[in-house]
Amino acid sequence: MKRKIFILHEIYGVNDFIKMQAEAYSNANTTVECISLYSDNRIFPYEQEQEAYEYFINEVGFDAPLEKITKIILEARTHYDEVLLIGFSVGATLAWRLSTLPLQGVVCVYGSRIRQYLDVIPSCPTLVILPSHEKSFNVHELKETFNPFPSVHTRQYLGQHGFMDFNNPNYHYGSFLQSRTEISQFFDIKQGGLCNEPK
Repeated sequence: MKRKIFILHEIYGVNDFIKMQAEAYSNANTTVECISLYSDNRIFPYEQEQEAYEYFINEVGFDAPLEKITKIILEARTHYDEVLLIGFSVGATLAWRLSTLPLQGVVCVYGSRIRQYLDVIPSCPTLVILPSHEKSFNVHELKETFNPFPSVHTRQYLGQHGFMDFNNPNYHYGSFLQSRTEISQFFDIKQGGLCNEPK
């Protein structure tokens, strides 16, 4: 069985964290591709969080990338038995909005803006991974809104937005391991590398 996984990045771009996620889910049957939402493939350092956020909102946003990514996904569906999508942060919100496409699974990792698109009803199995706390909204309330969605599975782990990224100040090693295991089980794939990440 041939499988394709697409990864949608955070506001920082396709940085080392995103590349390492691609390596983690690659195996003999699985090809992983990171889709850059930035036309110039720029990467922002973590210290420029505000600049990265403003650039994403002003230059990209949550609408413009949908058509491009949809075409990429539909093209992949003609070549692969399974096509899956993982998004982190803003990428998770985009992944949520794309969960109505003919995909075999979608994972949304701390996509805080999903709360603005609850009119979307995923048509494929969708895993939503949430932190225990977000600055801008009540995570528990958002989690409860997913209960009526039959295809949505939610998991909540200790930490704040960014807890899976070992370069992020909010990195939480235990929650990273739990999330990675959960994603691998959700996609039913054997975990790859990343065993020696810093604690």
